[in-house]
Formats: sequence, C-alpha cells, structure tokens
Amino acid sequence: MQTVTLQVEDSTYDKFVWLLSHFSKNEVKILDQSKFISDDEYLRSIDGVVKSIQEARAEPLQNGVTLDKLEW
Repeated sequence: MQTVTLQVEDSTYDKFVWLLSHFSKNEVKILDQSKFISDDEYLRSIDGVVKSIQEARAEPLQNGVTLDKLEW
C-alpha cells in the first residue's frame, strides 16, 4: 500500500472526505487528520521554544561554535 500526505483546502475538505468514504477500508484508509499549521506556528506552540531562541540570539557570537567544530 502507498501513503500520500495531502493538504486539502477547507472549502473542499468535506467533499474530499466524502469521496474517500466511497472506497472500502481495504482500498483507502485515513491514517491521520489534522489542521495544517506552519512550522513557525508549530514551534511557537511548544512551551519554552520562543524563550530558548530569544536567549540563544542574545548570546555573544564568540560563545558560538563553528560548523567544523561540531560533532555530529
């Protein structure tokens, strides 16, 4: 079976779900339904992320580490 992620316009969502309901559960299964939010909205929704970013921005550049010094 294949998995496809779609972003469906609110005005067509009900019609789209109606169409999918005409397939058997063996043919098409809705795995996840959620409202789309941008990456920015998502990150802002996590407690402490905004504060952490603000604190990191306030750090002096000399406290930073260059990419060649990072251990991935």
